Formats: sequence, structure tokens, C-alpha cells
Amino acid sequence: MPVRRVESGIPGLDKILHGGIPYRNVVLLSGGPGTGKTIFGQQYLYHGLKKGENGVLVALEEHPVQIRINMSQFGWDIRQYEDQGKFAIVDAFTGGIGEAAKRERYVVRSIDDVPSFIDVVREAIKDLAAERVVIDSVTTLYMTKPATARAVVMNLKRVLAGLGCTSILVSQISVGERGFGGPGVEHAADGIIRLDLDEVDGELRRSLIVWKMRGTSHSMRRHPFEITNKGLVVYPDKVLKISRGIYREERVI
Repeated sequence: MPVRRVESGIPGLDKILHGGIPYRNVVLLSGGPGTGKTIFGQQYLYHGLKKGENGVLVALEEHPVQIRINMSQFGWDIRQYEDQGKFAIVDAFTGGIGEAAKRERYVVRSIDDVPSFIDVVREAIKDLAAERVVIDSVTTLYMTKPATARAVVMNLKRVLAGLGCTSILVSQISVGERGFGGPGVEHAADGIIRLDLDEVDGELRRSLIVWKMRGTSHSMRRHPFEITNKGLVVYPDKVLKISRGIYREERVI
């Protein structure tokens, strides 16, 4: 039986994933500052909206108003989808404080109360019959208690997969960190995509590698990508190789 897949909407990525993200997978999108994690998640959601797949963006680190502005700069106008009940932002950033926040439909009053947080997310998904969910960033939920990271991701996974969503959990790491943003989270997630930003010959270069993806084979190579005025573009026909501190880009044969 063929694997049901979800298009990422990011040019070049689905080729690396040999067809797309397996349906219901919960993917950990890990990376340091400036790697493009937030843009990745928003691009994934907007592509779904264009395909008729409703989406929910859980905002833990940015004001919903700013998110709408940032997405519009890439040509991703989400207001029409919000008006149609096809897209929603769960405000887990403001705590309901401020005039703009009072106009948000879904508000998390305190992110320290993880069960309550999950209840609001569940409500939004059910109301919209959402198929795609992005949480940016899940690290905020366990930043003060890193030992709970795996449990938090597992709880989210049960809810998201149980409701039929294919989801991206953005995970923050420090510059130079080798992990994925919390002890044990790599075992809880169905997939891990890591975004990196490295200095190569005096120039910052972005690259992507799929560490794991349940339900599908995938490229085991590190591929360069760019952030354009239309979002991320991955180059599946190129490989960025690192050897003894020396980087070189080669074409895939």
C-alpha cells in the first residue's frame, strides 16, 4: 500500500523526502538563529491553504500581528483564509494582554500550564478541521524545565496525530549545538529536519539535512538551500560536504 504523503510546499524538499512528508507525521524542525525555521513553517502552512488544507499556527515567540505582516512580505496573505475559517493563529505569546490580542480568537493565557495550552490547540484544530499545524517554537514550552522536553513532545504528538494533522514542531538550538533542542525529543518525533547556518570561505551558507523520517526513505546528504523573496528553496541536486573544516559544494551524480 503506497504511503500517503503531504506536500511540503518548499521547492526541492519533497524530492529529498522521496515524495513528501508521510501523513500524520510530527516533524521536529531544528536549527539555530537565522536558519529559516519560522519561514519554513509558514511556507508549509500557506502551501496547504492553497491546496485546500486548513492550517493552524501556534505562536509562542512572536505577536500574531507581526506574523501576519511577516507572511505578507513573502506574498502569503493569510487574512482571507482566516476570514473563511480555514486558518487560525493560536496566540500563545501575548497572554491576552493588549488591544490587538483581545481580537484573537484562540489565546493561551499561560504557557506554563501545558495541559491548558494543549486544550486550546486542540480546540483550534477541531474548529477548523485543520490538517496542518506548526508550533513555533515548542522549545518555549520546556525551556525552564528541559527534563520535560520528551514528555511535552509526546503529549503534543498524541493530540496532533490523533486529530489527523501532519505537523511541524520548531525546535531551537544554540549556535554550534549538535543536538535537536531538548533531551529525548529526537526519539519522540517521527521526523527530524535540521537547518544549519555555517561560515564557508567568509560567507554564511545555509544547508539542510534530514536526520530521520518515519514512513519513508530519504536523502542522507546535506543539501544547500536559500531564502528568497518567495520563501525557502532547497537544491536536491547539490550536496554541501564538510571535511576537516573545509566546505565544498558538489552536484549529485
